[in-house]
Amino acid sequence: MPNILIIDDEKSIRNVLKEILTNEGFSVDEATDGEEGLKKFTAGSYDVVLCDIKMPKVDGIEFLQKVIDSQSEIPVIMISGHGNIETAVDAVKKGAFDYISKPPDLNRLLITIRNALDKTVLVKETKVLKRKVSRVQEIIGESEGIKKVKDTIDKVAPTDARVLVTGENGCGKELVARWLHEKSNRVGSPIVEVNCAAIPGELIESELFGHEKGSFTSAIKQRIGKFEQANGGTLFLDEIGDMSLSAQAKVLRALQEGKITRVGGDKEISVDVRVIAATNKDLLEEVAAKNFRLDLYHRLGVILIHVPSLNERREDIPLLVEKFLGDIAEEYGQAKKSIDKKAMTALQQHNWSGNIRELRNVVERLIILSGKDISVGDVEAYVR
Repeated sequence: MPNILIIDDEKSIRNVLKEILTNEGFSVDEATDGEEGLKKFTAGSYDVVLCDIKMPKVDGIEFLQKVIDSQSEIPVIMISGHGNIETAVDAVKKGAFDYISKPPDLNRLLITIRNALDKTVLVKETKVLKRKVSRVQEIIGESEGIKKVKDTIDKVAPTDARVLVTGENGCGKELVARWLHEKSNRVGSPIVEVNCAAIPGELIESELFGHEKGSFTSAIKQRIGKFEQANGGTLFLDEIGDMSLSAQAKVLRALQEGKITRVGGDKEISVDVRVIAATNKDLLEEVAAKNFRLDLYHRLGVILIHVPSLNERREDIPLLVEKFLGDIAEEYGQAKKSIDKKAMTALQQHNWSGNIRELRNVVERLIILSGKDISVGDVEAYVR
């Protein structure tokens, strides 16, 4: 039931509005002036506010301004007498949803309120969608290794220090990079990801630095590279150990000078980018094998964060399993399944070579193939 706050110093107007709205199925609260209205608005939860313009203590315009200053999305509908129409129109320009003349016309009143309620619903839905789109998954775990990772993120994120994230495939290196960006001063700018292992060696330079039209056979138009796309934000170079030596040399120059040159171009372009790199390889071994530049390693590894494998933090498996059970059930639109203790113990004893990525896949498989509850028999049948 929508909740409406009426603020008006005229008792007769309040009574008329309350009777109309109550009969229409709304929940109605009243305030006798702007001061009382502000107290109720701050303490309560309302979907729409009807506010008179001329009132003692705090008038309607002052009330509206305080609501706007609080960054509230609740629609405020001004109630205006004959002499206040111009003021009411001005209030709409300042942020009021609409205005209703006194005495209120029933049809116009209800239409305006329903339109305001529609706006409230749309604003709430938009916020939910934005949270879903932009939400960074939580780093789940209470093991010492994960606590150390979280603590390092909190200390390093607000700086512009370059970070090298290491760990096995599927252990959550990308998530660490996202949290470093999320907690940084660059969060308002983009985080741009490049999977260096997925791009052929001959194309990696074009991907990173862009190219000019005609610089090679398939360059039919100018292309902006990832460094330029990430300008002002964060560039995440995943699987940096698979980058070609020629591309490494150009990345090193970009880090040293803060400038890049597009393939086929001669113009230097300044870029302000924080670089976070990740790898599942031992880069010092790659240096010894002459597959990776030592100077680039030192440029990238100002801060080193090692993400422990799932086998190194088995005590976190119950927390992860419960999280995945809830998330996957929500995705499928079904009730969350429970898992018995023996089944959980069996999962903790499994060798997780694919780490968290493998664990999530296993939990999804168990949800699909098991019965009402997940038993140790299900784990033995569908995991091992």
